[in-house]
Amino acid sequence: MTQSDTIQIYRVYIRATPEAIWEAITNPEWTAQHGYAPLVEYELRPGGGFRAHANDGMKASGCPDVISDGEVILAVPPRKLIQTWRMTMTPELASEAFTRLTYEIDPALGGVTKLTVTHDVTGAPMWAGVLRGDSKSSGVGGGWSEILSGLKTLLETGQQLPFQSGPA
Repeated sequence: MTQSDTIQIYRVYIRATPEAIWEAITNPEWTAQHGYAPLVEYELRPGGGFRAHANDGMKASGCPDVISDGEVILAVPPRKLIQTWRMTMTPELASEAFTRLTYEIDPALGGVTKLTVTHDVTGAPMWAGVLRGDSKSSGVGGGWSEILSGLKTLLETGQQLPFQSGPA
């Protein structure tokens, strides 16, 4: 894999405060409303755990209760979150290495905040394709572009963006 395959960077500008974006990323009441709608559990301290639990649609399609897990490396609310991350939806994805996920939340002009997501997927080639949105199989495939589009839509309009790539 090339550097562009192993380190993926996504940026989105959202008309919301850094605090609102932080909450939408780390609070299960918010995460259940965007992207693939998992219920997240964070211990927001270095060494703390991260787990994302399957929603009812995912469970109905055979997903395990915990669909991704990892460990918090750094939490600086509401500006930066670094964690390890691994998808456990299928045995094949769970067998790949833990990846490194970084959220950077920076105020911009005019009530807008820039959210940068950097995902280092070194050692996880299957997951790299899913994150790019290359896989359109049932249950996965929209990648960060779809997740961040849903986050932006929810925060700016209060409405959920219908998830396009799997059971939600």
